[in-house]
Amino acid sequence: MLIDTWHFSFTVADIERSVEFYRDVLGMELVHRQEQSNAYTRKFVGYPDAHLKVAQLRIKGRETGRSGHLLELVEYVAPKGQKVDTRTPNPGTAHLAFEVDDIQAEYRRMVALGVRFRSEPVAIEAGINKGGHTVYFLDPDDITLEILEAPPRA
Repeated sequence: MLIDTWHFSFTVADIERSVEFYRDVLGMELVHRQEQSNAYTRKFVGYPDAHLKVAQLRIKGRETGRSGHLLELVEYVAPKGQKVDTRTPNPGTAHLAFEVDDIQAEYRRMVALGVRFRSEPVAIEAGINKGGHTVYFLDPDDITLEILEAPPRA
């Protein structure tokens, strides 16, 4: 039986570049860093030469369960991975959505920082979030992220 979430993870090409993006652009808080190059990690991930650099982040001021983090970024130093097609229609591709108070202000701030967006924010016209606004954008590894301004609740 599931009891809680532990974290969400993305594999990245360059841990330093990704930490800078998630911390400095998105405003997440770096909680912990570590390198993993040991028998346990190699067995766990299924690669006999595994060497990982790991960074764990959370949204500032938010509790995140027992793990203390929401997002884990992993760079495989070994084995070195290959770039995959992370476009959203591809099976196996994931995205992570963040809630914001003012999507227009966040969009303008992030555009000024050079963040790549799929579109301008759009109004949500149907479904449970009708009346809100949303937009997809890309991190440095072309991982799709989303910001969403939730609709007013009654």
